[in-house]
Amino acid sequence: MNAVGIDVSKGKSMVAIMRPFGEVVASPTEVAHTDGELSKLAVSLKSLEGETKVIMEYTGHYFHPIAHVLREAGLHVCAVHAKLIHDYGNNSIRKVKTDKADAVKIANYGLSNWLELKEYVPADDVRRMLKNFTRQYEKYGKMKTMLKNNLIALTDQTFPGVNELFTSPPRKSDGHEKWLDFALKFWHCGCVCAITPKVFSERYQRWCKKEGYRFSQAKADDIYAHACSHVPVTPKNESAKLLITQAVKQLNAVSESIAVVAGEMKLLAEMLPEHPVVSQFFGVGDILGPQLMAEIGDVLRFQKKGSLVCFAGLEAPPYQSGKFESGDRNISKKGSPHLRKALFQVMSCYLQNSPADEPVYRFLDRKRAEGKHYYSYMTAGCAKFLRIYYARVKEYLTQDVPEQQPIYM
Repeated sequence: MNAVGIDVSKGKSMVAIMRPFGEVVASPTEVAHTDGELSKLAVSLKSLEGETKVIMEYTGHYFHPIAHVLREAGLHVCAVHAKLIHDYGNNSIRKVKTDKADAVKIANYGLSNWLELKEYVPADDVRRMLKNFTRQYEKYGKMKTMLKNNLIALTDQTFPGVNELFTSPPRKSDGHEKWLDFALKFWHCGCVCAITPKVFSERYQRWCKKEGYRFSQAKADDIYAHACSHVPVTPKNESAKLLITQAVKQLNAVSESIAVVAGEMKLLAEMLPEHPVVSQFFGVGDILGPQLMAEIGDVLRFQKKGSLVCFAGLEAPPYQSGKFESGDRNISKKGSPHLRKALFQVMSCYLQNSPADEPVYRFLDRKRAEGKHYYSYMTAGCAKFLRIYYARVKEYLTQDVPEQQPIYM
């Protein structure tokens, strides 16, 4: 048997071929991620005598091209968690970290765990695109928070409290918020106080009609009184106007991108077979639903519900040594942090709405009543939600399937 260890990096990989008892079939060789070199590598691996398995680390997106080419050539490709490779064979005091040594280490790991190596099955195009969109949504959200905090700090110098004048949620069509568009037009207290209340009311009404917002005379009076009661620390000039308007435009641009990404996430999620049952979960809407489906993937690849909990890094492994056994155990956090974040947001929806008929909320409430720490009962609630998610989705996906679906890791 031939174990092909591949240490993957951006644009190139280091390939080593080993056999049992330390026999070196091929010394570590560098291979570029081009069509010609990858095809040549596939041909050379197919020509080896005996069974051949290709082992690489499941990290990032760099391994996808080489895994695709080798799978298309009919080779057995295995993608192994990087933590397993890292912890394997650390029986030397001398620390060696090179691409060649890593390739040999990966090949030896394959030989030691030959029978447990699962064949890598790539996600379909819809799931892969959905995952990319959910990750972009998360990044845009962080950027929006940063830009909004920056804008509030700026407007506190020109129009203090303008961000508290309106409570309207973002529009689903373009993601704009009313206070942002208002600050773009009335960026300084002087833009309001310099005119009479009647003139401001007329201008505000025309602005609401143009931007598609609802007009209220009472709100116009409140805005005018608010502007006249605050003292700006930055003078009303073109430099201050440029500073505020550019900050608002940047924030609106990010909000528009978030709205577009959210819409595409919803469309992609509706293409997945588990969407009808996932959308029925309490606390799961048009954003958290696609995020959960993207991060979890196909539940049929998990052998049991505990595997899904471990995949999220929510399991608390036992810790015992001699007579000591720890009762306060921490979760491993070896899984996806993006999945744990989405689950925590779902748990927050449970706590905010308190649905008494939901088993997850009853579980959370019981743990909270027992005096558990916030993170303890939130983590336990996330794990329970995943178990219910696994059972319902798997039952839905297999109810019309006559044969058992293949399970892969």
